[in-house]
Amino acid sequence: MAPQDDQPKPPQDQTDRFRGKHARRLNEQPGQPKEPSGRARGKHTRQPVERPHIMESLEGPVAQADPAPPAPPAESAKVGTAYYTHTGRRIARKIAQTIFFKGLVNRLITRTNVVDPAAFGVKGGCVVVANHSSHLDAPLVMSGVPHYISRYLATGVAADYFFTAWYKKLFTQLIFNAFPIDRTGTGANRGLSKKLLAAGIPILIFPEGTRSKTGKMAPFKVGAASLAHSLEIPVVPVALIGAHEAMPKDSSWPRPGRPPVVVAVGAPLRTRGNETVAGFNERIEAAVRALYASNRSKIQD
Repeated sequence: MAPQDDQPKPPQDQTDRFRGKHARRLNEQPGQPKEPSGRARGKHTRQPVERPHIMESLEGPVAQADPAPPAPPAESAKVGTAYYTHTGRRIARKIAQTIFFKGLVNRLITRTNVVDPAAFGVKGGCVVVANHSSHLDAPLVMSGVPHYISRYLATGVAADYFFTAWYKKLFTQLIFNAFPIDRTGTGANRGLSKKLLAAGIPILIFPEGTRSKTGKMAPFKVGAASLAHSLEIPVVPVALIGAHEAMPKDSSWPRPGRPPVVVAVGAPLRTRGNETVAGFNERIEAAVRALYASNRSKIQD
């Protein structure tokens, strides 16, 4: 019998590691720099942020509608119109807007304001409408319309989203003078918009109903046109250009690099003679699209 080897054999996995280690050394060429590790590669090869192109047109397919929201709390509409013009709240709102709009929003984007001279003549109740694709939209509109409109401007917000938690309700009411809009069809907040307008309080409504996921404008719902038509008050159209690219839906913060945004405020619109609500609504939507098209060139991609 052959004598047995008294030397213990190394475990198989240690042998494999030994072979692999020396194989890597053999493959390395003299003078050739070692490949950096994954952590080092990520640290030194950061790619520049590419800004999305601003859309040439608002025409095109829109995203599918969101599912029906839950019902808002029934007490969300139980507030009088004096709440929206209270002097103390107006002063607090002015301070909060200065901090939030000028101190934060305007530092994160590069904005351009374009206002039709006719918009400065609007006083009292009116309906401000705008295309809607970003959380930046309300701050941009409220800080872009003339002072006589903005000082008491109340923003219609989804009751099922902003009025279901106390902190959301507090923030939107303080900053945006918010009032709840029912998207469920239950009628919980019915008549509040008309009460505000009748009291001379301007309101901001996004007629698409929700933010666009693609940036493309959806057809306008007739609610804003119907309010203005029934009360015989003006509609102030606003086009927001670049807001979707600066902060698209589902983003929690604007893109880096202070992306450009244009806020274009148009001349007020009023109903004509025997014009129907549907016809007035089509004219309002056309005005917003025209404002977008005529001011699109102010943003250089």
